[in-house]
Amino acid sequence: MDVPTPSPAFASPGTIRVRTCEPADFDAIADLMNQPGVRHGTLLSGWRTPESLRAWYESRAPGCITICADIDGRVVGQSQLDVAKARRAHCACVGFGVHDAWQRRGVGSALMAAIVACADHSLGLRRLELEVFADNEAAIALYRKFGFVVEGRSRGAAMRAGVLADTLHMARYAEAPPFASPLFP
Repeated sequence: MDVPTPSPAFASPGTIRVRTCEPADFDAIADLMNQPGVRHGTLLSGWRTPESLRAWYESRAPGCITICADIDGRVVGQSQLDVAKARRAHCACVGFGVHDAWQRRGVGSALMAAIVACADHSLGLRRLELEVFADNEAAIALYRKFGFVVEGRSRGAAMRAGVLADTLHMARYAEAPPFASPLFP
């Protein structure tokens, strides 16, 4: 899917719509995930196709959430929340991607706000986790804005452009369920 370079008026934060991803979005998400900046900034390997995305989407465990950000009907960002099982059912892993042409325009913040709200208020999760390249300063700043902290560093954890790169393990932890009240401790 061809996504035009945004104009400042077109990319204003008020035009970003966050919604559940649908199978009809797989072409646009594959395009987004194959952008050079997205591929450089995420730990994904290999090219994505609409078919591989469909297979991944259909194989996910119940309770996992996948959302998109669109502007004027064009998918410009995607995020997912993969809820863990058993003793880690209070945790979820966050994945993320924003189309190269739409980075630093509020799309990431809109997606992260929606994922955090869903985790806190709908799912009652207490811990969100993610892994990010240690030199991805923009992503790290976004995650910190939403309460994530660095919990560790893995040296040479991922190959990127033929070079081993460090990754950071970040998490957002709530001591008590975000929805707790005196009536429902």
